[in-house]
Amino acid sequence: MKYLLIIVLICGMLGAHFLYRNRTSAVPEDEISLGKTLFFDPLLSSSKKISCASCHKPAFAFADTSALSLGVFNRKGVRNTPSAMNVNNAAFFFWDGRAASLEEQALIPIANPDEMNLPVDSAVHRLQQSGFYQAAFRNIYKEQPSAKTLSRALAAFQQSLETSDTPFDDWKMNDNQQAVSESVKRGFALFNGSANCVRCHFGPDFSNLEFRNIGLFNGKDLNDSGRAGITKKTTDLGKFKIGPLRNIALTAPYMHNGMFKTLREVIDYYDDPDKIVPDPINRDSLLAKPLNLSERDKQDLENFLKSLTSRSLTNL
Repeated sequence: MKYLLIIVLICGMLGAHFLYRNRTSAVPEDEISLGKTLFFDPLLSSSKKISCASCHKPAFAFADTSALSLGVFNRKGVRNTPSAMNVNNAAFFFWDGRAASLEEQALIPIANPDEMNLPVDSAVHRLQQSGFYQAAFRNIYKEQPSAKTLSRALAAFQQSLETSDTPFDDWKMNDNQQAVSESVKRGFALFNGSANCVRCHFGPDFSNLEFRNIGLFNGKDLNDSGRAGITKKTTDLGKFKIGPLRNIALTAPYMHNGMFKTLREVIDYYDDPDKIVPDPINRDSLLAKPLNLSERDKQDLENFLKSLTSRSLTNL
C-alpha cells in the first residue's frame, strides 16, 4: 500500500498520463490475425451463432450497448460487458478478478453457460476438424489447435487493441495545445485535483490494479458481492476491478451492473453517492463526502473523459 500511495501522489503531481508507454504490439501479426478470426467466429459457441464480438462490439470500443449482454439462446449475463481494449496493463480480468491473465480470461466465456456455452475441449475439437484452423495453428504454433494455443491466439488479438490516438494524447504527448478545448483542460485538472478521480484511475490507461467498493452494494437490490465471491473475505464485499477509462465515452452503460446510462449519470453519482444509494455497505472512504461539483465542473469532467476516445473508433 505504501508504494501504491507513492504512485498515486506522483500521478497527482505529474498528471495521470505520466506512465505513458509505447503502444506498438510486439505480438506477431499472423498470431494477431488468427486471434481476430477466432474472436469473430461463432464456431466457438454451442449454437454457432454467438462469437466474442457479439458482446464485445468494435464500434463501441469492444464493449456492449446493453446493461447485460445476451449469450446463446438469449440467455442474459449477470454483469456488464467491459471493453476488451487497453487491457495490457491489467493484473486481473473480469469484474471480480477471477482470471490472472488474458490467456486464462479468454477461455472462460466460451465455457460459460450464459455466454457461449461450449466446453473448451469441444471448442478445440471443432477447430481440429477445420482444415483452415488446422493449417493456421500449425503455421503459427507448430502444433494442432489446443486449449493453450486457442487462449494464446485470443489473447494476442486483445493485446493488439491498444489506443493512444486521442485528442488528449495529442495535447499531452505532442504538446498540441489546440487538440482539446479549455473545458477539457479544466476537466483534467479537476480529475487530478479536487474531484479525486486520480486516486483510483491513473497510468497510461487511467486504470488501477486494485479493487474498490464505490457504494453500489447494499445487500438488498444491489447484492452483487463482487471480489468477495472470489476471495471469500467480508472486507471485499462490493469491491470490483477498476477498469481503464480510455474510450469510456463509447462504452455506456456503466458500472458492473450497467446501472448508469450516461457519463453524466456517473459523474452525478460520484458527486454525491448518497443521493443514489443511501444505504451502501463497505463503501470506500474516498466517497465519504460529496464533491460539491458545479455544473461547469461536471461538464468539464465529461469533456475530459470524451477526449480519451480513439480517433480510429470515432472514424468507424
